[in-house]
Amino acid sequence: MLKFLPGIVLVQIVTVGLVLIFPVDPVQSAIWSWLRLAAPVLVVGLLTACWFGAVAAHLRKDAISRLQEDHAREREAIRMQAERARARVLQQAHQETLQAVQRTSTRATLKVGAAFAGLAALGGALLLTQFMTLGLLTLTTAGGAMGGYLLRLRQEKNRSSAMGQGQADPAAAIESAATPLALPDKKKGSSRAQRQPA
Repeated sequence: MLKFLPGIVLVQIVTVGLVLIFPVDPVQSAIWSWLRLAAPVLVVGLLTACWFGAVAAHLRKDAISRLQEDHAREREAIRMQAERARARVLQQAHQETLQAVQRTSTRATLKVGAAFAGLAALGGALLLTQFMTLGLLTLTTAGGAMGGYLLRLRQEKNRSSAMGQGQADPAAAIESAATPLALPDKKKGSSRAQRQPA
C-alpha cells in the first residue's frame, strides 16, 4: 500500500497548486474559471490512475510468480516423499518375502531331513536283520536323495542371493543357451527359424 502513497500525495499537491495558481476570478464567468482548473486536475488524475494500474499489475505478477514457485517447491517435496515411501515399502516387502522364504525353507529342510533319517534307519535295520541287498539299496537311495536335495538347496540359495544383488537369473541363461541353432535352408533360398523349439 505504501507504493501508492507517493501518487496520492502528488495528486493532492498538484490540485492545491492549481487552485492557488488559478484562483476563481469573479469578473470572468464561474464556469470558465472552474473549467480552467478542472482540465489540468483531470489530466493529472488520469496519469496517476495509469501509474496506479501499472503498479497494481506489477504487484499482481509478483504475487502470482511467488505463488507458482511455492507450489512448484511443494509439488517437488510431495513427489520426493512419495518416492521415498515407495522405496521404503518395496524394501520392506522384499525383506518380508526373504524372511518367509527362509522360514519355509527351514521347515521343509527339517521335514525332509527327518524323512531321510527315517529312511536311513530303515536301511540300517534291514542290514541288521540280514536283508543285505534291500538294506544297501535303501541306504544308497537315501544317500543319493539327500545329496540331490542338498545340491538343489544350494542352487536355490545361490540364485536368491544373485537376484538379491541385481544379477540376472543364471537358470534363464542356461535354458536359452541350450536351444540349438538351425542352419539356413539353401534349397528354397530362404532360411528357417533361427532357434528351434526345445
